[in-house]
Amino acid sequence: MFDSNYKPAAEGAWSGRVDSFSDFEAFRWHQWVKGIDLKEEGLASFEGKLGIAFLGYCSDEGIRVNKGRTGAAKGPDSIRRELANLPCSFTREVELFDAGNIFSENCTIEESQELLSKAVEKLMGMNLFPVVLGGGHEIAFGHFGGILNHMAKNQKVPKIGIINFDAHFDLRPYSDGGSSGSAFRQIADLTMDRGQHYSYFCIGIQRHSNTISLFKAARELNVDYILAKDIMPSGDWSAFEGLDDFLNLQDHIYITICSDVFSSAYAPGVSAVQPLGLDPEIVLKLIKYIVKSKKVVSFDIAEVSPRFDQDNITASLASVLIFALVNSLARLQGAFVES
Repeated sequence: MFDSNYKPAAEGAWSGRVDSFSDFEAFRWHQWVKGIDLKEEGLASFEGKLGIAFLGYCSDEGIRVNKGRTGAAKGPDSIRRELANLPCSFTREVELFDAGNIFSENCTIEESQELLSKAVEKLMGMNLFPVVLGGGHEIAFGHFGGILNHMAKNQKVPKIGIINFDAHFDLRPYSDGGSSGSAFRQIADLTMDRGQHYSYFCIGIQRHSNTISLFKAARELNVDYILAKDIMPSGDWSAFEGLDDFLNLQDHIYITICSDVFSSAYAPGVSAVQPLGLDPEIVLKLIKYIVKSKKVVSFDIAEVSPRFDQDNITASLASVLIFALVNSLARLQGAFVES
């Protein structure tokens, strides 16, 4: 199932400061993460309270096709380096795994997405929560496919709601092939072809980054969205009144973040820079709120591009978002340590 475009985590991919070799409360993530090779047959299902599996999608071919700034293929390892020194704020009942990387070399976008889909499906089948590190936002089509395939084994028509933090709808036509700008139209077609549920909520849309045609496509597909200009740092949450309705209608939630949703002050290392993007504090609050629904089943963050990332600011932001996600999931399981 997995070919040369999949590789397990490299030796030494996780390293960092060590405050103690025996006191778990002084551990950092690099001391707790374990590697798994998805090519191995008979991998055991996770039996603990919460298992998190990191998976890299080392591709920016979709960005190149979409005429963006390439470089996100090296994003996964950049994010891992920032994750490595995070403190273990959870109990030993929470375990971290690194499932390696998927590459797009010597294959098409569609082939790398299919490989990602199979990897996500396998991780979920092992009772692990996937955290996929990108990579271009074409990641979403492969990632969603894996979630859908897994959920469809147990539910005839699973309702999987997508919450995308993004400056762009990514609903572009793809008659000449997919790209980082077409993933959610491809998902719409996939679900409709299967007679499945399509439900998409996009937070942080910029008018200057989307054509009138894309706004029309969003209306035709019944996409819920909130414009970036309507998300106020002052704490006015009226724009999110529809979020509860959206959450209530879903069986499962998939959260995906395109790093260009943030202001370039917080995320300079992205494919398409946004000078007027969102404040990360708002997104952090929303992630924690969405996780409280107990419906979130998978997460990814896309388009972290190290070659534009001064002082690793964007990768560091990605690590903080993932830290908040993991701690929120641990809280739900009663496995978070209050400091």
